[in-house]
Amino acid sequence: MAKKKPRTPPPPRVQAPRTRTNTKTPAEGAARQRTLLYALAGSGVVALIIVVGVFAFGGSGGGGNLKSAATTIQNQGCKYKRYPALARAPHYTTLTPSPPPAWNSFPPTSGRHYYQPLIFNQYSQPVAEIQAVHNLEHGAMILQYGNKIPQAQIDAITEWYRKDPNAIVVAPLPKLGDKVAMTAWTYWAECTGFDVKAANAFRVFRYRAPEKFPKSYLNPGQ
Repeated sequence: MAKKKPRTPPPPRVQAPRTRTNTKTPAEGAARQRTLLYALAGSGVVALIIVVGVFAFGGSGGGGNLKSAATTIQNQGCKYKRYPALARAPHYTTLTPSPPPAWNSFPPTSGRHYYQPLIFNQYSQPVAEIQAVHNLEHGAMILQYGNKIPQAQIDAITEWYRKDPNAIVVAPLPKLGDKVAMTAWTYWAECTGFDVKAANAFRVFRYRAPEKFPKSYLNPGQ
């Protein structure tokens, strides 16, 4: 009798936003990111050319057709917009600065943010937008849903997320009500309820951000 293959457990669903445990200062954190990016670029001229080509021409670093994705999202009855990129620096050293950030969309799609990003994952409680913007800067897609989204749709979001969770953050955002918002760096869409076709189309906007991190650095739990 053939043995059953072990099942791969799904990515964990985090109950609350988790705090990264390192104690680096904002300057040290920024220096570490620069070092990582320089190391990637310095791994070889050929590798650098490949990386540049991927991100410049929309290869495996994002794939698909942006215009087609936008059309699909709108054909599903959702709103879609590309916002101007706001200044990214300097980083905030607190999650509650005064005055608060002046973003140009809700949820935000670019701008100043907290010096540490969120851990990539699915959350059951709201996350700090000021921190989520940092994930966008690294190439993330963020899907957030309002407090009037029924549990059946939240379950559908979970199923959608687990099929391809790389570089994705999922979390509730009560103020959205019956809406589901999707954001990437400068890209925004909003649907009434969860639309899996629109969400699949929006995935194309991942990895198109100012800081080019390898996909292996954007997995759940990182």
